[in-house]
Amino acid sequence: MKKNEVIFEEGDPVKGIYFVLSGNVKVHKKWGQDKEVILRFASNGAIFGHRGLDTKIYPISATALEDGIVCYFDLDFFEATLKVNNEFTYRLMMFFVKDLQESETKMRNLAHMPVKGRVAQALIYLEKQFGLRDDGFINIRLSRQDLASFIGATYETVFRVINELLGEKIVTVHDKYIKVINEQKLVLLTTDEEA
Repeated sequence: MKKNEVIFEEGDPVKGIYFVLSGNVKVHKKWGQDKEVILRFASNGAIFGHRGLDTKIYPISATALEDGIVCYFDLDFFEATLKVNNEFTYRLMMFFVKDLQESETKMRNLAHMPVKGRVAQALIYLEKQFGLRDDGFINIRLSRQDLASFIGATYETVFRVINELLGEKIVTVHDKYIKVINEQKLVLLTTDEEA
């Protein structure tokens, strides 16, 4: 897959599912005319394209954030594998449990957490999801627009919050990579209702 390549679009028929072998993919949904909300990110080893298995139509889109490799499994092969491979089925079920928990947390945060706290929570999530590069930056190159789409905020608000975090020496930014330099203060923002 190439950077910015659309792997599938909302409304496409489901013909199979995908696993990320290398690179990063954003799973997103249209929101209004020209906006999107990023539901999750898929990185090495993660499954995507499973939403829509029940309706046979993708309710979401998937787009490559960088060059990488995805593995495609035809729907018939995937379903046959589920029926004969208990370990695979169990691991998939555990993935769905984790995915549901993350979705529920994200919904709660959207309803009850100020934007600064949501940015902090997202950075903690991204650190955990993608790990750190050797220089300490989170291992995903992410635009402020994608960060805004992920936390359900506007670009302008996220731009302002990132600048506040820079000024407070909580993060530093270089070429769309973010480095947390004060983890303790960042975590406090996720519990401060007035962040």
